[in-house]
Amino acid sequence: MSTTAAIDYTGKVAFVTGAGSGIGRATAIAFAKAGASVAAVDIGEKGLAETVAQIEGMGGKALTLVCDVTKGADVKAALDRTVETFGRLDAAFNNAGIEQPAQPLADLSEDVWDRIIAVNLKSVFLCMKYQIEIMLRQGSGAIVNTSSGAGVLAIRGQSSYCASKFGVVATSKVAALEYADKGIRVNAICPGIIDTPMIARYTGDTDEGRARIISQEPVGRMGRPEEIAGTVLWLCSEAGGFVTGHAMVVDGGQTAGI
Repeated sequence: MSTTAAIDYTGKVAFVTGAGSGIGRATAIAFAKAGASVAAVDIGEKGLAETVAQIEGMGGKALTLVCDVTKGADVKAALDRTVETFGRLDAAFNNAGIEQPAQPLADLSEDVWDRIIAVNLKSVFLCMKYQIEIMLRQGSGAIVNTSSGAGVLAIRGQSSYCASKFGVVATSKVAALEYADKGIRVNAICPGIIDTPMIARYTGDTDEGRARIISQEPVGRMGRPEEIAGTVLWLCSEAGGFVTGHAMVVDGGQTAGI
């Protein structure tokens, strides 16, 4: 059963970063299935082309935007192109992110720290900065930023990743307060262990690695990207219209005990 069947985005425009794979791809496709025109954003051209081909193959409208979300000029240009092409911006899902190699803090290089913070946190700031400018002119809009279970729970060997994801939650909450009376809602989503290429890299994509990580989930399985997509679409919809400043955990119960 589709998790987004009752949500209608006909005539609306969605902007999705990290759209070339995993949660970003599933969410871009879900927005298109719900009737939205989708600006699909990623730094990887091959994965992005595959996502856009899937959207267009089912009769949806998609704009391909190759973009480095750590660079303000690139982000602004992508959003300008979105508005030039589709006329507006109703929903934004700032989802681009990378994982950290498992290392204790003292062993982590400055370059790795800077890269994780830039891709996972600075990009959220840059995207919101220019998205909010557009939404202020419209008087409406909804933004969801991807944090993580690692944005609410400290994990050994993940100092820079946790710092970036805790930062996404804090930045989202501040923006929500600043623009709540302007018709703009901002929330974060905190996925648990989701079956994506990032998790495959983290586990070594072996049966043993998958079993080890699934053992952390009370529900006994990984989440599906489509389950996160359904939550994002709800948060951006009128059905979620009274929700802002929230970090919504979608993790199969993994952090229920904290």
